Amino acid sequence: MHSVVILLLDRVVPFDMAAPMQTFDWTRLPDGRRPYRVRLCAETPEVPADGGLTLRVDRGLEALADADTVIVPGRAEDAPPLSPAVLAALRRAAEAGTRIASVCVGAFVLAEAGLLDGLRATTHWVAAERLATAFPLVEVQPDVLYVDNGQILTSAGAAAALDMCLHMIRRDLGSVVAANAARMSVMPLEREGGQAQFIVHEHPPVPRGSDLEPLLDWIEDNLAHEVTLAAMAARAGMSERTFSRRFREQTGTTPLQWLLRARVRRAQYLLENSDHTVERIGRQAGFGSPTAFRERFRKVVGTTPYAYRSAFHGGRTAPQRTHVRSATGH
Repeated sequence: MHSVVILLLDRVVPFDMAAPMQTFDWTRLPDGRRPYRVRLCAETPEVPADGGLTLRVDRGLEALADADTVIVPGRAEDAPPLSPAVLAALRRAAEAGTRIASVCVGAFVLAEAGLLDGLRATTHWVAAERLATAFPLVEVQPDVLYVDNGQILTSAGAAAALDMCLHMIRRDLGSVVAANAARMSVMPLEREGGQAQFIVHEHPPVPRGSDLEPLLDWIEDNLAHEVTLAAMAARAGMSERTFSRRFREQTGTTPLQWLLRARVRRAQYLLENSDHTVERIGRQAGFGSPTAFRERFRKVVGTTPYAYRSAFHGGRTAPQRTHVRSATGH
């Protein structure tokens, strides 16, 4: 049996622990046998978990030495510093060739152990910038569900751990076994819209009292209409060159990029809160064609407008007619 060991650290997030534990434990071969043996280990017999729980664990760090796969769940933001013993045990496991994967902000643990240096990695999008800043040798990819570097894997939010675990099961045992594990988890083997996190893309911050604030309000009010760089510069009372320079200084981006981001955010809001067709929403957000809407939305959000609506629409039945399509048919 393939040994999966889940390492519990102080202030572990229970769902980050439970998602891989259940996914591997539910997996069955076609003849009904269990291919994985799932165990928990910790540095101490009792582990304080996030949410006020205390978990009792009967295996210590030595369990990592016998593992085929080690899973590191995320920890609460106020978790205590990692002990040298934990970091050393993870490094020894990596040196022995053990497959090691993190769930959500568990990526910070792998990064602190030096296991992500020079590799691509992901974590929850809220923490991605913090991970990139704290560990500059890690190539952080904030817009994917998981990253597989071969021996080292990282996943985004806790739900993305299911996607990562199913990917590992398929890699180990093939698509038939992985598809059955997906059914047991009541989720698709691959999500619609591709492997991308749904990210709330905020506007770049604008300093309070900025002389651009009235202009930005005007842009928001006119997203459905044509808004050119010349029109923005004229409204700001500047030449296009001066306006572009001033805009970047105060927002960190260009006027046209800010405009496109605003249009995508307007589309996200309408997809979540209206029953308008996807085609109409594209026009309301100021995109000139369904193709332009689809391509920009997918580039910024990481999925199609239709898949986004399916995931986040507020409980109403959305119209089915749309000309915005992707490779998955949506």
